[in-house]
Amino acid sequence: MSSDRIVTRAAVLHDVGRPFEIETVELEQPHANEVLVRMKAAGVCHSDWNLHTGDTAHPMPLVPGHEGSGVVEAVGDGVSTVQVGDHVALNWAPYCGSCFYCDMERPALCATYKKRVWDGLLMDETTRFSLNGQALHHYTAISCFADRTVVPEKCCVPLKEEVPFTVGALIGCAVTTGVGAALNSVDLTARDTVAVFGVGGVGLSIVMGARLAGAKSVTAIDISSDRLEAAKRFGANECIQNRTGTGELRVDYAFDTTGVTSAQEQCFDCIRPGGTIVLVGLPANDATFNIPAARLTRQEKRIIGSYYGSANPPRDFPLYAQRFLDGELPLDQFVSKTFSLEQINEAYEQMLNGSITRGVILFDT
Repeated sequence: MSSDRIVTRAAVLHDVGRPFEIETVELEQPHANEVLVRMKAAGVCHSDWNLHTGDTAHPMPLVPGHEGSGVVEAVGDGVSTVQVGDHVALNWAPYCGSCFYCDMERPALCATYKKRVWDGLLMDETTRFSLNGQALHHYTAISCFADRTVVPEKCCVPLKEEVPFTVGALIGCAVTTGVGAALNSVDLTARDTVAVFGVGGVGLSIVMGARLAGAKSVTAIDISSDRLEAAKRFGANECIQNRTGTGELRVDYAFDTTGVTSAQEQCFDCIRPGGTIVLVGLPANDATFNIPAARLTRQEKRIIGSYYGSANPPRDFPLYAQRFLDGELPLDQFVSKTFSLEQINEAYEQMLNGSITRGVILFDT
C-alpha cells in the first residue's frame, strides 16, 4: 500500500470526563491483514460512554466507536475475505482463528490479541490514527467514530448490499450481543418464560431473540416508560416500570443488560428454582454483587455470563441480516434517531436520559 496518510474527521476522547471532540486527524493506509473502511453508520452504545466515565479503563487519547458498518475502500497485503467495495459490519472482537476457543466457534473468548486490544493497539502493536504527530489509541481495534478507519481483516464481515448500513451497524454490537444471548448462550424453548432487565438496544435485541426462539412469555423491566413502550412493539408480553423489585414475578431465565449490581441481584430473586441468570451488561471492572449462597445450591439456580452473544460473527452477522431481510427481525425499526458525527455529545445525552432507544451516527463520506 501507499505510505500516504489520509486526513479524516474523528471523535476523540482526550481524557476521562471530557466530552467527545471532533478533530481532523491523520490515518495511515492499512498494513498487512488490515482493511480501510469508509464508515457509513455507527451506533451510539453505552460501552463507549464507559470510556468517558472511566468505568472502562483505557489508554487515552483515543478514537472510540465499536458498533459500525461501512464500505471497504482499500485492503492491505494478505487480505482475502473482503475486497474493495464490499459492504461490511464491524466485529469488535478480533480473533486468531486457530486457538482452543476459535476451534470451538467461540471467538469472542480468544485471548490472542486481548492485551493489544486493551492497550489500544492493532494486531502488530502499533496505531494508525494520529493528531498533530501524537498517536491516538484505537478502541476494540475498530475506532469507528471516524469518517474512515483501519481495522484488522477479522473485524470485517461482508453483508448483502440490500442490508441498510444502520442495520449493519447494530448487528455489529447490540443485535449480536442481545439476539445471541437468547439464541446462543442458552437453549430457550417454547415452555420457557423470560425477563429482561434493561431494554435499551441490547435488551430489545434479547426480547426479539427470545421471541424468535419461541419463548412462552417475555417480561421487560426498565425505569423508562419510553423504552418499555418500545419493548412492547418488539414483542414483550408484559412490562414492569420499577427501580427496586419485580414483585411476584418468577421466570425461567432472567437476562440483565444494565450491568448494575442491584439489578443483577433482582434477577436472582425473580428466577424460579432451577432457573438461570444470564449476565449480559458489563459493570465496572471492580464491581461485585451479592447472592444468597445457600439458595443458589438448594434451589439449583444458575448464573452464567454472555459475552458478545456467544457469537461467531462470520456465521451470525449474515444470519441476523438474512433474518432481517426475511422479516423475522425488525431491525430497521430499532433506530429511534440519527445524528451527525458533530452531534455525538448530544446523542449520548439523549441516550443517557432515555429519550432514544438506539441512536445511530450517519456519515456523509
